[in-house]
Amino acid sequence: MAQKLNQLPAGVRIRGNIASGYEKILTRDALQFLADIEREFRPRVKYILACRKEQQKRYDQGELPSFDPATKAIREQEWVCAETPAVLADRRVEITGPVERKMIINALNSGAKVFMSDFEDSLSPTWDNVVRGHINLRDAVNGTIQYEDKARNKIYKLNDKTAVLLVRPRGWHLQEAHIEIDGEPATGPLADFALYFFHNHAAFRSKHGGYGPFFYLPKMQHSREAAIWNAVFEKAQDTFRIPRGSIKATVLIETLPAVFQMHEILYELRQHSAGLNCGRWDYIFSFIKTVRAHPDRLVPDRVQVGMTQHFLKSYAELLIRTCHQRGVHAMGGMAAQIPIKDNPAANDAAFALVKADKLREVKAGHDGTWAAHPGLIKLVTDVFDQNMPQPNQLRMKRTDVNVTEHDLLQMPKGVRTLEALRLNTRVGIQYLEAWLTGTGSVPLYNLMEDAATAEISRVQNWQWIHYNALLNGDPVPVKVTKELFAKVVEEELWRIEREVGSQRFSSGRFQEAAKLFAKQCTTDELDDFLTLEAYNYITTFSPINSARL
Repeated sequence: MAQKLNQLPAGVRIRGNIASGYEKILTRDALQFLADIEREFRPRVKYILACRKEQQKRYDQGELPSFDPATKAIREQEWVCAETPAVLADRRVEITGPVERKMIINALNSGAKVFMSDFEDSLSPTWDNVVRGHINLRDAVNGTIQYEDKARNKIYKLNDKTAVLLVRPRGWHLQEAHIEIDGEPATGPLADFALYFFHNHAAFRSKHGGYGPFFYLPKMQHSREAAIWNAVFEKAQDTFRIPRGSIKATVLIETLPAVFQMHEILYELRQHSAGLNCGRWDYIFSFIKTVRAHPDRLVPDRVQVGMTQHFLKSYAELLIRTCHQRGVHAMGGMAAQIPIKDNPAANDAAFALVKADKLREVKAGHDGTWAAHPGLIKLVTDVFDQNMPQPNQLRMKRTDVNVTEHDLLQMPKGVRTLEALRLNTRVGIQYLEAWLTGTGSVPLYNLMEDAATAEISRVQNWQWIHYNALLNGDPVPVKVTKELFAKVVEEELWRIEREVGSQRFSSGRFQEAAKLFAKQCTTDELDDFLTLEAYNYITTFSPINSARL
């Protein structure tokens, strides 16, 4: 039942529905803390977003990303980040998932060392998902979280020993339209951070030796963006008289520009850094997006673009060397495979792929890695236990690694096929349909898909259509045109209906998703993110809270 909030801070308006329990998150003091942070940092966020556009404009005019000569001294000087707290020393296996109640319990109980609970790529940020996510995280930090599955007559609750909780807020480009501050939507990541930190810093620190809370930071492109996060952390700690450096954050290196800024990003966050992570799927998406105006840089089928490709291998090696030089963890990326219950042979093949991927990571020097599903935790743990008996590999210094700009920009090898265009389209439509109906992490064709993998599908389709790419991997090569793509969309919609069933298809939002996905793939100018336009489809304002109360 909808409720009202009383005594909101000056200039704050809540435009979303207030269901029971929301008032415990959207308290006056919590919203005042958010408003203070928003007012101080909103201008800097607008500036870095404008810098991104200017940077992309230069790439569109022919430049390519490179190491910045102005910050050469930071890359070459001897310095290290603050010491990692003991609670984060061993991160050999991390599991990720949205801030959904049952998921949080299962992930914390999974046997992984760390659980990254996500407001970003694996969450559809409906108002209800976001606020309930904060309720779930508060209960998890307090140790009181439970979930009753009435259909199975089962109650889920936390084990005595659980994973360490890290939270990933949204990227700088996303807003929280349901909270307005001084007439403008709140900045999504600042809203996520402020509400979580306000409600949980004391309980979290009491359980983790005075450290925390801990975060993952997504989608950064430049060290100036890390500098904002560092200033936000300092303000939050100073506000609550917490020692600076208590907060620790791991940055996902998941954009092409950021790989040239890794030393600089760590330097800006050196008091609060817990390392870097190879966000491989977003990195591939960013690679295509960044060179979108370069017709000589057409990427092959996404299934062929794996971590053994030279540009990705170089990216991982440089990340490991950089992190260990600066005394912090170098985290591996996500293997998207999930257990396949009804096909033992296919399940064995999927597990073999995951094992090979994790073996590659640990031997390269990674200090830990990600798994997409609780059913993979033991497999991944065994690989790291057998090859990394110590908590981490921070002492491994990769002096043999010499990665150049050319290495990081080398084009992946492979071919383009009609089947890849079809798969991209089928995955993109089904993921977007799930996102529009409130689900941000979706198992499709035995892989766990989130916004990052959907983005690869979108930008690759756009690139091939925009440049009429030749499908050179097919027996009869044809060029990709808007007309061919329209036919593919129509045929893949038929296939989706057959796969999910007529009832599920008719009751879902597949036609709407197909229309939006097709628009995004055929627009003259590539949108930066699929979710920017799609967010308008899940934004719902409540008339009860249409004015400041």
